[in-house]
Amino acid sequence: MRQVIACIDGSQSTPAVCDYAAWSSQRLNAPLTFLHVLDHQQYPVKTDLSGSIGLGSREHLLEELAELDAQRGKLALEQGRLMLEAAKQRAIADGVAKPNLRQRHGDLLESLRELQGDTRLLVIGKQGATSDSVSQLMGRHLENVIRTIQRPILITPINFKAPQSLMLAFDNSATSHKGIQRWACSPSFRGLPIHLVMCATDARDTRAQLQSAGDVLTAAGFTVHSAIVAGDVEPALHAYQAEHRIDLLVMGAYGHSRIRQFLLGSTTTSMLRTTRTPLLLLR
Repeated sequence: MRQVIACIDGSQSTPAVCDYAAWSSQRLNAPLTFLHVLDHQQYPVKTDLSGSIGLGSREHLLEELAELDAQRGKLALEQGRLMLEAAKQRAIADGVAKPNLRQRHGDLLESLRELQGDTRLLVIGKQGATSDSVSQLMGRHLENVIRTIQRPILITPINFKAPQSLMLAFDNSATSHKGIQRWACSPSFRGLPIHLVMCATDARDTRAQLQSAGDVLTAAGFTVHSAIVAGDVEPALHAYQAEHRIDLLVMGAYGHSRIRQFLLGSTTTSMLRTTRTPLLLLR
């Protein structure tokens, strides 16, 4: 059975990741697994110091340094184990029956790629352990994870708030239509009003596209509020979200090639950097 995978790393985002993961697990009626990956670059299994300059034949210094690195790695593993156990107890308190725990020593992206077949939803913090400063708006792994993992991804802010409404950004793309159909067939978010918002010129064709998408959701039993907003996508969507106090933003991820995004920019990346609410990216 596919599960909700929640990545935790001890950063200030970790409590919110735990809470959003527990909320999602119950909404999706899917098992929850907490994953902690100990970065092999920061904590190598074995440190090679044979090329250290200036140590010469002082082998005992090399041995002591290697031993210190080994102790550091063991402490990090133990810290991760305690972190996973704390996440488990937090999820149980939130109502999840039996959260699973997984700890790996390696690369985060590779670990997630290996687990992708068992993943229904990935939950990850917007900022990680190495990006807790205000100036770093996104974790160093986040964009690569989003580009690589072909599963829905929920990116969380630092603080948790159970969503009471959501906004589905619609652009008439294949990803948007797939998201509409998937949403209509899923009972997971029933009861939450949906704001279906399109950033475009208010024309007859645009209204027809939005109406068609809204009809699919309405027929599935959702309460839908449709709107067309003008202006640049990022500020227009944020303004609508703030005006209507919407708790969760849903949109497609990276619709263009890396080269085009480099030249023109990416709406996904821009929204990631500026959003203050959880962002659910559909694939």
